[in-house]
Amino acid sequence: MIDQPVCLPDQQPVLRLVPMPKEENMFGDIFGGWVMAHVDLAGAVEAMRRARGRVATVAVNAFQFHQPVSSGDLVSFYARVTHVGRTSITVEVQVYAERHPANPVFVKVTEATLTYVALDAAGNKRDVPRENA
Repeated sequence: MIDQPVCLPDQQPVLRLVPMPKEENMFGDIFGGWVMAHVDLAGAVEAMRRARGRVATVAVNAFQFHQPVSSGDLVSFYARVTHVGRTSITVEVQVYAERHPANPVFVKVTEATLTYVALDAAGNKRDVPRENA
């Protein structure tokens, strides 16, 4: 597979990680579940910021793997809120891998859309605060 270089989003990543060999499957690629777990974390960070508190994942609306992730890739997770409902927040997460440290190239490896619900201290749904409140 030929790496197709891309431009990174014009924002700071929510997470940056380097997967290790223990995360590899039998083919030498990083387990998709490792990527999925970190996508959920990155999305939750943005949802918690917007909700100003606790959230829970209620749906994975879309998830697409474009390229495999390899051990040693520097993996960056970018997240942005795309919709706010009364109790829910939808977040888009884009994942990029930086490869070949001697001659770096960035490739988009995954993108996903997830929905979170704001929770109170008892774990019940609560309203998401207005942005200017």
